[in-house]
Amino acid sequence: MAKSFSVIIAGYGGQGALFTGKVIAYAGLIDGREVSWFPSYGPEMRGGTVNCGVQFDDEPIGSPVVTRPDVLIAMNEPSLTKFIDQVIPGGKVILDSTLIKAEAGRDDIEVFPVPASQLSNDEGLEGIANIIMLGKMLKETGFTTFQTIEEAVRKSVPERKIHLFEHNIRAIKLGMSL
Repeated sequence: MAKSFSVIIAGYGGQGALFTGKVIAYAGLIDGREVSWFPSYGPEMRGGTVNCGVQFDDEPIGSPVVTRPDVLIAMNEPSLTKFIDQVIPGGKVILDSTLIKAEAGRDDIEVFPVPASQLSNDEGLEGIANIIMLGKMLKETGFTTFQTIEEAVRKSVPERKIHLFEHNIRAIKLGMSL
């Protein structure tokens, strides 16, 4: 595990960017790290822009704002355009290639196109493309363990939606297999 780690998850409202960030933040807490989770969203209920930054560190975190992420999860093209230049050199970008046709335009980062929206529909996991992308991030960064992510999902899924827990775990495993 890295000493410090930061990620921005960005998309449209309703794509699960904030939920993904919540799972990542819980993973950091479970691992005993210092954690910040900082959501940002437009005034629209669904369809507006939304992003959140999550940071882990072994030391106290001075600001919750993520300005130079190690990883960007871009769930739509406007999000890729907005945040691509903030990713640190050597960082990673995981993008939903079902919805993003643009190139990252940088050769100093690793880009992982994942057809997450298409896979979520094909695999009966509608509405959780975000979690497929989380699985891919886990595979490519090793920011925590699968067991920790599984526990973080369990803490993040509300009781009224607990029936979706297994779908989320399947989505993570699918993302890790890519």
